[in-house]
Amino acid sequence: MTRHVDRPAFLVGLIGEGITASLTPPMHEAEARELGLDYEYRILDLIELGRPAGHVGAIIDEARKTGFAALNITHPCKQLVVDLVDDLDPDAARLGAVNLVVFEDDRLVGYNTDWMGFRDGLLTGLPGASFEHVVQIGCGGAGAATAYALLTHGTQRLDLSDSDAARAEDLAERMRTLFPTQTIGTLGPEGLAATIPRADGVVHATPLGMLHHPGMAFDPVLLADGSWVSDVVYRPLETELLRRAAQAGHAVLDGGRMAVGQACASLRIITGMTPDGERMQRHFRALIAAEEPVDGGRSSP
Repeated sequence: MTRHVDRPAFLVGLIGEGITASLTPPMHEAEARELGLDYEYRILDLIELGRPAGHVGAIIDEARKTGFAALNITHPCKQLVVDLVDDLDPDAARLGAVNLVVFEDDRLVGYNTDWMGFRDGLLTGLPGASFEHVVQIGCGGAGAATAYALLTHGTQRLDLSDSDAARAEDLAERMRTLFPTQTIGTLGPEGLAATIPRADGVVHATPLGMLHHPGMAFDPVLLADGSWVSDVVYRPLETELLRRAAQAGHAVLDGGRMAVGQACASLRIITGMTPDGERMQRHFRALIAAEEPVDGGRSSP
């Protein structure tokens, strides 16, 4: 990453744990160059800094004094930051998670672009698909964003499943409050075999399929003809689940769409300019193709 003697017009950072391999910095910097912006993106890894997640407020304050324009926030700080900002975007408030803090004059404004990234991926990556009835497996942080995006996009029935039944029910209750006219149910793993064949699509939002976390949350043979599958994992872009679903003739949406979508939305909010989403997709996929295998890779900064 280029270092400038003078502070760039846009100095941006990412706070999180174990994030030195994040592709967000090169994505932001490459697109900013295309837009003609003086832009630098720095990693603020809690492990390298030797600081716990509880210090995130102090780190944000230090970044503001240093002259940062904004900070992306990732695990394990997204929920912690909600109570630290002065103003909260309505979608971030509903999700209870912030992945972008923008410094506006003397105020901190919190946003959540994860759900925007998934929503935009649905639009660009699954054109013409039906989202009427969707099954989602995984109800953690990524699952909250995908569920919110699906329901905002118009899904009328969303069935949530998680290995932790209480976590699935908690997310379902939160979404029912926000979307009272839509049907949001929960399923145990034993209920997937009966429900997936009736759904228009399935969203997979667990770590299964990541490098060093092989496996599939369900057998693609369960999918109905014409249904689709989305995976939030992007390392690798083609998980076993997506590969087998595609081989069976189903439309698939890889985690790269969400990863780039959230970066694109963040860049737009930070700079006020409109990034070229497809150009960012091409750059992201080139980065993935060029890198050595690394552990990790769900769709988050």
